[in-house]
Amino acid sequence: MLKQIRPALVMMIGMTVILGLAYPLAMTQVSQLIFPSQANGSLITRDGKVVGSALIGQSFTSDRYFHGRPSATTGTDPNDPTKSVLQPYNAVNSMGSNLGPTNPALIDRIKTDAAALKAENPNAPVPMDLVTTTGSGLDPDITPEAANFQVPRIAKARNLPETKVAALVNDGTEDRLFGLIGEPRVNVLKLNLALDAATAN
Repeated sequence: MLKQIRPALVMMIGMTVILGLAYPLAMTQVSQLIFPSQANGSLITRDGKVVGSALIGQSFTSDRYFHGRPSATTGTDPNDPTKSVLQPYNAVNSMGSNLGPTNPALIDRIKTDAAALKAENPNAPVPMDLVTTTGSGLDPDITPEAANFQVPRIAKARNLPETKVAALVNDGTEDRLFGLIGEPRVNVLKLNLALDAATAN
């Protein structure tokens, strides 16, 4: 019996050491050497302090800033732990709303959001990504159209020429990966940091 158990134990211990310790440690070291920023969460700093990640959106509500996509993430109600409440961009609870396209709650929310945005900029069509959520609820990017839609509001709030704000959007627009994969996009946090820097200057 020991003859059969011994090889199994040796194999289990060997595989645990190789695949549970050696391989993860080696991959961690390789990623730290080759992609240190990405391996540490693609963190964005300002004045030496971490202000967010390029991979996770944040909730900006002031008229002075670009707004990201709506987020349907939730979290525990601080007043009643048995209930959940809306907590936009809650990275602990990445999720979509799970509301289907014919759900009245979704239709009403989109109509309300679209009406508010239309009042903000009546001369332009409302971009779809400013009224719809993503499956993760954490999308840090918006389309260049969604960013340009917000230019008049931000220029007015910051007393800046619209051309200057639009130039920041243009400078912050990232193209398709290798010119083929994905769509042009603008990282909202990076854009807002560039906006603060431009206003300070």
